[in-house]
Amino acid sequence: MTDTGARPRVLVVDDAATVRAYSRAVLEGDGFAVDEAVNGLDGLEHALAAPPDLLIVDVNMQKMDGFSMLRAVRREPDLRDVPAVVVSTEAKDSDREQALLAGANWYFVKPVRPEDLTAAARLLTGRPLTERPR
Repeated sequence: MTDTGARPRVLVVDDAATVRAYSRAVLEGDGFAVDEAVNGLDGLEHALAAPPDLLIVDVNMQKMDGFSMLRAVRREPDLRDVPAVVVSTEAKDSDREQALLAGANWYFVKPVRPEDLTAAARLLTGRPLTERPR
């Protein structure tokens, strides 16, 4: 990740390029700096190299799924307090519960509306909901 000054940094971890591009466009449009990872292992490596202010994680990915990634993140002293949002196609209550038990702070079922994604990102990074994008 690059030095972005006061802009909160978000790491989007999803194996779908279209989802990463969508999340990037929505979040950058709201003043966040965004980095991307293609699976849980890649996401964990990115996060360890430069801890973000927020993680947005898919569940179903190759190499390491989102639940495993979040459990690994929560074991790392430098990452355990980084808030995490899971965005998944899985809509059952048991999936939401599993995400929260793995360490997620919020759970959305895809497709997530832009205003919901930015509201969660703002709340979890301490930005006011009424603040204008930078």
